[in-house]
Amino acid sequence: LAKVDPDLYGIAVVTADGKVYTAGDVSTEVSIQSVSKVFTMALVMEQSGPEKIANTIGVDATGGRFNSIVSIEVSQNLFGGPEMNALVNPGAIAATSMVKGSDRDAVWGSILSYYSAFAGRDLSVLTDVYESEAATNQRNQAIGALMLAYGYIEDNWEQAVDVYTEQCSVGVNAKDLAMMAGTLANGGQNPVTGKQVLKSDYVDEVLAVMATAGLYDDSGKWLFRTGLPGKSGVGGGIIAVSPGKFG
Repeated sequence: LAKVDPDLYGIAVVTADGKVYTAGDVSTEVSIQSVSKVFTMALVMEQSGPEKIANTIGVDATGGRFNSIVSIEVSQNLFGGPEMNALVNPGAIAATSMVKGSDRDAVWGSILSYYSAFAGRDLSVLTDVYESEAATNQRNQAIGALMLAYGYIEDNWEQAVDVYTEQCSVGVNAKDLAMMAGTLANGGQNPVTGKQVLKSDYVDEVLAVMATAGLYDDSGKWLFRTGLPGKSGVGGGIIAVSPGKFG
């Protein structure tokens, strides 16, 4: 990650009706990192329904750092769990473990093809990033083991951590990210390819967790300063939340 050119700069906007606007460097790929958490959460919802996330991991902001181990203990021992979300590392690793597949290759293939459908093109892994992070992810390994101990992960936490590390190493450019965001803004349908990637009924749930937990422990401050939109997620902004569903 330290080798990425800090002078790279590009802007991309994809509207819900399929218009694409770009400026600067929008072709150089960088690793998707924690943005991947949103789309793995969406995949679990697509495969098993939103309640699978809510009942297994939780959908509440932890108030702690993204890689906090204390928040796992608090969720389990103080609140009785699950009081986390799929956008912090413990919940994200658990969400990865919930993706369906007969073996690691099947799980990984499902994740990568899902990301690609959001982006509207075939994505691939930045191998050097994956290998570097896999060699230095001891904290996430500890988180994975603890999530297994408390029952948030059913089995094979090592695979969950490894697949999570690989998903964070998927290469994307600015246009890809804008397309992925535009797909959520368009009710789960890629506005350029026309593919329905995520059931439209689940978009509000994804956006709700993004709004309340997507900036980790600063999410509340961000919402306080920007306000809570009242439009539906379909055709609206990327953080729009339907007041009909969430009061």
